[in-house]
Amino acid sequence: MVGRYESWGRYPRVRQSAVRLTWCHLPLPVSRDRQRSYLPFGNGRSYGDTCLNDGGILLDVRGLDRFIAFDPGTGILRCEAGVLLSQILALVVPTGWFLPVLPGTKFVTVGGAIASDVHGKNHSREGTFGRHVRRFELLRSSGERRICSPEENSEWFRATIGGLGLTGAILWAEIALRRMHSPNVISETIPAPNLERLFEGLLDSSRNFEYVAAWIDCLARGENLGPGLLFRGNHAGEDSPTLLRESRRGFRMPLEFPVSAVNEASIRLFNSLVHVAHGKPSSPRITGYDPFLFELDRIDGSNRLYGPRGFLQYHCVVPLECGKTVVEEMLRLTFQHGTPSSLGVLKVFGALPSPGLLSFPRPGISFALDFPSPGPRVMRLLEEFDKIVSSVGGVVYPAKDARMAPAAFKGYYPRWEALEALRDPRFSSTFWRRVTKE
Repeated sequence: MVGRYESWGRYPRVRQSAVRLTWCHLPLPVSRDRQRSYLPFGNGRSYGDTCLNDGGILLDVRGLDRFIAFDPGTGILRCEAGVLLSQILALVVPTGWFLPVLPGTKFVTVGGAIASDVHGKNHSREGTFGRHVRRFELLRSSGERRICSPEENSEWFRATIGGLGLTGAILWAEIALRRMHSPNVISETIPAPNLERLFEGLLDSSRNFEYVAAWIDCLARGENLGPGLLFRGNHAGEDSPTLLRESRRGFRMPLEFPVSAVNEASIRLFNSLVHVAHGKPSSPRITGYDPFLFELDRIDGSNRLYGPRGFLQYHCVVPLECGKTVVEEMLRLTFQHGTPSSLGVLKVFGALPSPGLLSFPRPGISFALDFPSPGPRVMRLLEEFDKIVSSVGGVVYPAKDARMAPAAFKGYYPRWEALEALRDPRFSSTFWRRVTKE
C-alpha cells in the first residue's frame, strides 16, 4: 500500500495494510495471524523505512488526536500520541508556552517525536524531545498497559524514547513545555564564502544564539568548497509585537512529477538563487517562529518533487574536532561518484545527554545530505560515508535511514540488543528486520 502510508523519502515502496486506532481505552486490534507484525504509524515524516512494515500491519495513530489536560500555570500538557506538534503550538503559544524542542517540520505526531527522539536547531540548549517527556502510557500486544517515566518502568521509558515504535503503541504522553516572552524570533542570515568560514560562524553562533543551523551549497568545488548560509536566532523579548499569523501562505505541490525534478541543473539554479537572495548579511529582524523554524513546511508535499523514485537522506553526527574534515571528505566524494546532493544542512549538537536507549544525538557536528533518485551509485557513495563516520566514532540517524547494512548499524548502536530484549514480540518494521538480521 502506498499513498497515505509511505515515508517522507518515499523510498522504499512496500506492501502493507493498516488499521486506525481511534480510542486509547480500546485494545490493540491484534490479528491471530502471528506471521504478520505490527508497527505504529504517525504522520509519515520519517525519511526512511523505520515507519514502514513490509508485509505487516500499520497501526495508524492519527485517530488518537485528543488533548487530555493542560495546566497554563505549570506548562504541563497531556495529549494522545496522534496529536501533531502544530496542534500543540496552536493551543499553547497564545498562553505564553512553547515546545522546548521542535524538528524541521511541525507536522510530526507526539508519538513519532518520542519514537525518533527528535531534535531541533537548539540541541545545544534543550537537548532532544525525549528530555522533556515526563511520562507516557505504553500498550503492548498482550493487552498489558504500562505507565512509563524516569521513575516508573524506567527501562521501558528509556527503550521507547528513540525506540522506533518497537516496544508497543504509545497511547498518550505528558510533556513539560517552556515559558517564553514572545513567540517571535529575532533572526539573522549570514553568508559564508567557504566551509572554513561557515564552521567558524556555526560554532561561534552556537554560544550566543539558541537556534542555529547552516545550509551548504553542495555543488561548489575547489578553494570555495562548502559556501553557505548561517541561520541563527533567539526568541524576542516580551515587548515584541505579536506576529502569530504570517502573511505569506504555504504552497501545495499540485501534482507528482513523473520523474524527479531535482537534478544537478535544477540544484545549481536553486543554489544560485539562494546566493543572490542572501549575498549580504541581513540585519537582525523580527519574524514569527513559524517561518523561521519550519521553512520546509512552506511547500506542502515538497517530497513529490523527487518523483516516484523518491530520495534518501544521509544524516550523521561526528565528533566536533573532526567535523570540518569529515564534511569536506564527504562533499568531495559526492563529486567523485557523480552524485550531487540536493541539500546539505549542518547543526551543532551539545552535551546534554539523550534519555533514549538508541537516541541518535550526541556531542558533535550534525550533517545531513539529500540524494534524489536512489540508485547503485548513491548506495555505493553512502557505504563510503559509513566507513568515514564509523572511523571517527560517529553514528547515522535511524529515522532518516533506508539502506545501512546490519554491521554498520550494530557498530553505531551496540546497545541494540537491549532494545531487542524489550521489543514487543508482535512489533517490527522493515528497518528493524533489515539491520538486525545475521
